[in-house]
Amino acid sequence: MSEQVTCRACGASELRPVLSLGRTPLANACITAEELDQPEPTYPLDVVFCPACTLVQITETVPPEKLFGNYLYFSSFSDTMLAHARALTSELIAARALGAGSLAVEIASNDGYLLRNYLEAGIAVLGIEPARNIAAVAQQRGVRTMCEFFNADLARRLRHEGYQADVLHAHNVLAHVADLHGVVAGIAELLKADGVAIIEAPYVKDLLDKVEFDTVYHEHLCYFSLTALTHLFARHGLTIVDAARIPIHGGSLRVTAGRESRPSRAVAALLAEEAGWGVDQPAVYLKFARQVEALRDQITSTLRRLKAEGTTIAAYGASAKGATLLSYCGIGRETLDFVVDRSTAKQGRYTPGTHLPILAPEELLKALPDYTLLLTWNFADEILAQQQAYRDAGGRFIIPIPSVEIV
Repeated sequence: MSEQVTCRACGASELRPVLSLGRTPLANACITAEELDQPEPTYPLDVVFCPACTLVQITETVPPEKLFGNYLYFSSFSDTMLAHARALTSELIAARALGAGSLAVEIASNDGYLLRNYLEAGIAVLGIEPARNIAAVAQQRGVRTMCEFFNADLARRLRHEGYQADVLHAHNVLAHVADLHGVVAGIAELLKADGVAIIEAPYVKDLLDKVEFDTVYHEHLCYFSLTALTHLFARHGLTIVDAARIPIHGGSLRVTAGRESRPSRAVAALLAEEAGWGVDQPAVYLKFARQVEALRDQITSTLRRLKAEGTTIAAYGASAKGATLLSYCGIGRETLDFVVDRSTAKQGRYTPGTHLPILAPEELLKALPDYTLLLTWNFADEILAQQQAYRDAGGRFIIPIPSVEIV
């Protein structure tokens, strides 16, 4: 563990405290039955803001090998993620005229859920995925994958071996890396002269507006604005040439970076919008902290009331978001009977910290809890549709973000 005392992006030392979520376990560290009686490490989860470059970040850095060496999040279990990847890759193949002589690279490529769309179109791919178990699954699916952490040294090695990317994807990874400059420098190294990098990350404005405090966990070291990303990429000779807000994961920012020097009108418009709402003003983030405390009280009071009425409550989603929410709100086995999740890699394990058993989603229809707390609220439409039979049988979902709603 190491504590960050200077900004991860610009090195400024005057970091402003925003929010403390207390000490929490690692959000994706679902444990086995044999580990239930063993000590479970927890780490401070504190959010700070850099007025110099606007980067929102946490102060503690857990070694990446501990977080990602063996990982339990498989993107392919989400229909929403699959559809999102399919639409984006189809658009890029057409817009950039990618073909047999092209190369698509993804860092933190997970189980190959995105790159296999390029493969099916006859385009060469290279995935870079540090989690051994997940990289093995991608390889089994025919997606060429290196099991390594991406940085500037690896990028130079790959370039020396003849790899240069026409398109490089970095989806939900930039927020996870402690060595921001090493990764962005590596992206610049690996791109062809006319290549582009497509980066997606949770957008800080959605975090603020929707009170998405559960997006904060130890894997997410940073929470980006376009302003912060523009400063970061410029340090490595890259320009953000396009930007868009997208709905995935409760609200994300997608940017396109390359060596072109002219940003699109969309970039200028979003930068102006950020300046307008005060991206560089500490008061904006302190207001968020107050809203988080109020939402915590709303969630806990709702659950207490339902339990006092004698109802049964389960949860859907053994997710990282859920781990943060349960830990910060102090919700555990006194309130929830079990958690269900589609991921077979998590079923049979227990949630970190709260030690709730993780079962298959079919258990909802069997046990018929009166209510189910939707911890993966960012996939609410998908899950509510999948669980129509449970809802038809009288089951109701509690959506906790951005405010408590029962459906």
